[in-house]
Amino acid sequence: MRRIQQIADYTNIKMVFKCQQDSFMKEFQSKVLVCKKVSDPEDIKNESGDKYEVILEDTILFPEGGGQPCDFGFLNDIPVKQVVRRADKAVHYVDKPLNVGDTVKQSINWDRRFDHMQQHSGQHLITAIIDREFKIQTVSWYLGEEVSYIEIETPSFTREQIQKVEDICNELIRSRKSVSVSVYSSESEKDLEKARSARGLPEDHVGDIRVINIEDVDSNMCCGTHVSNLSQLQVIKLLHTEKSKRKGNTLLYFLVGNRVLKRLTTCIKNEQLLTSLVKCNPSEHAEMVEKLQKNAKNLNKSLQTVLKELAACEADKLKKIVPLPKYYFLHKKEADPDFMNTFIRELGLNDILVFLSVGDEKTTGNIVLYGPEQAVGDLGDKIADILEGKGSGKGNKYQAKVNKMVNHKKAEQLIVNYFK
Repeated sequence: MRRIQQIADYTNIKMVFKCQQDSFMKEFQSKVLVCKKVSDPEDIKNESGDKYEVILEDTILFPEGGGQPCDFGFLNDIPVKQVVRRADKAVHYVDKPLNVGDTVKQSINWDRRFDHMQQHSGQHLITAIIDREFKIQTVSWYLGEEVSYIEIETPSFTREQIQKVEDICNELIRSRKSVSVSVYSSESEKDLEKARSARGLPEDHVGDIRVINIEDVDSNMCCGTHVSNLSQLQVIKLLHTEKSKRKGNTLLYFLVGNRVLKRLTTCIKNEQLLTSLVKCNPSEHAEMVEKLQKNAKNLNKSLQTVLKELAACEADKLKKIVPLPKYYFLHKKEADPDFMNTFIRELGLNDILVFLSVGDEKTTGNIVLYGPEQAVGDLGDKIADILEGKGSGKGNKYQAKVNKMVNHKKAEQLIVNYFK
């Protein structure tokens, strides 16, 4: 119980905010204790302009912690887009000052709060079931803006395991298991031993300790906001896994509640759009897309064959010009680097400076400069710079990938001026 013993010196300070006592409270009034101007506002969410730190007697705006981002809301009519915790205090950042001693009305961005409650309680449930069913521990979690994940101590987690966890979680949601909060003094070691872990507590936590209880399923120390019944989660969908940066661990991605509905709405819209484009039933989408990809690959292969034949014809036309020009430009949007290589091979001459390019006329592409070694050496890097690319050359040939083909005319003019 080393962690709890470390906290025991702060029993006179309570860290349980109003938002933790009642996660469903949307408005609240509280007195301003501190308001001071921030010395370096650029450090606050990369926002410029004057910023003020406000500490209230109590708050319904959750400060980030336990893997959960902070709430957004208002103090009177002043927006709050960042709240951080310092020991037992919540610091609200605003762009207008408030008078110390004044009572302000707090209001919360409820959509954001309820979303975080769903994801956080859902994470507790998923973690508990994976622990119970497979004895696999969760070591961290991340609540993203669109999708969240837990990091579990296993090198792999099969599709069958994912389905089993999802089925159990949704059955518990349908069973309407209650979610309750218990608050204990940091000295209540006997009560705290029943909680699964202190993973959900910030490192510098002080004061009373909250334990989130899911009826017949889990008890876990946590500082975040939660639903009061699993039915409020609506549904859980486990998505996919990927390897963690920490060797031997796996990231399991998930959606809870309204996020599942939003994803379903997006999928339905995409399905309807795809149906109108490929003119087939949704059940045939995969087969049709595979067929279209195969046709596109064959068409592209045929196009490149034709372009290579065109490259040979263009090279032959150049060789027949009398007298031979000092330089020659050729660009083909649809071609690939093989077109340029074919042209050079068919030309068979290196006493003409040839500037070849392929790709989009305005953005990215490839270039080749081929001809007299002196001219290639003098112009290669300069042309790459004009086209915002990077290349290399040896002898009679210089090639590069470029990002600003829109400057092609400037590159051509450089060559023209070189031979004046």
